[in-house]
Amino acid sequence: MALVAANVVAQSQKQPTSIDKADLAAAAIARGVVFLRGEVPKWRKEHPCYSCHNNGDATRALLVAGARGHDIGDALDDTLAFLKDPSRWDQNKAPGGLDDKALARVQFASALAVAERHGRAASTDLEKAAALLVADQQADGSWTLDSSQSLGSPATYGTIIATWSARTTLIASGKQPDDFSIVQADRWLRGLSPEHVLDASAVILGLELSSDVMAENLRRTCLSIVRTGQAPGGGWGPFVTAAPQVFDTAMAVLALSLLDTEPRLARSTYRPEELKDAIAKGKAYLIAQQRPDGSWPETTRPADQESYAQRISTTGWAMLALLN
Repeated sequence: MALVAANVVAQSQKQPTSIDKADLAAAAIARGVVFLRGEVPKWRKEHPCYSCHNNGDATRALLVAGARGHDIGDALDDTLAFLKDPSRWDQNKAPGGLDDKALARVQFASALAVAERHGRAASTDLEKAAALLVADQQADGSWTLDSSQSLGSPATYGTIIATWSARTTLIASGKQPDDFSIVQADRWLRGLSPEHVLDASAVILGLELSSDVMAENLRRTCLSIVRTGQAPGGGWGPFVTAAPQVFDTAMAVLALSLLDTEPRLARSTYRPEELKDAIAKGKAYLIAQQRPDGSWPETTRPADQESYAQRISTTGWAMLALLN
């Protein structure tokens, strides 16, 4: 009996296997899908406009989840009809509401790019969206959303995240690396000196898998920041010493997951097994933070505020990190 009891204790203390972790992630994604499947169409039914959070960030997550076999039903039918007609985007404003066309274009175009990739939109739709993005690109190559250079957040992005997102969409639309808009964006990204975890993660994503000297040096700096910033519990905050938050963790997981496809690009900071471990711990943190209703607590600046928009966007980002 003592031996049996000892075996039971040993089993209960055993660390989750990779299969266990995959099951936990799949369950978290499924709960998130149910939540967003209800929330995304609800916004337009209750408001006179489409939103960047519901019809942008959350829509991207549902599109990816749907492509991975999750049942998203008809939750995106109305949203996709809107996204596939970029001429409607600039007229999309609630009476007395915020009119941020540049941010809306970046977020709607990003969702449209995912829809096109998964056969839910035409390439001609995406080309029209790309033309709007090019018109918003600044002379320095960035997509500057405000002059304050404030820290990015799930629903408001910030300049670095917006530039990475817009560049990614332009590439998806068929623009080549030598296109002027891409060259300018790449030059701007390579000129950055990130100091914070969130910025470092966004720069890693923006560099993609480039292996030129400038990209390698900048990536090395960013990876050092990301590695230093991971908390013992697996999450990341916006700064190296900040408490972990869901959005910052999702961005770091997305950045490291990109490099996991080419681990040699991270070898300055992570051995391949260390890279996988950092990603796994980040995903475990995200799973642990999910609420019973399938959403994730909103990441806000400053922290611990209430915001429906940030909660929906945070949920979308967390799901994208787990789906990656």
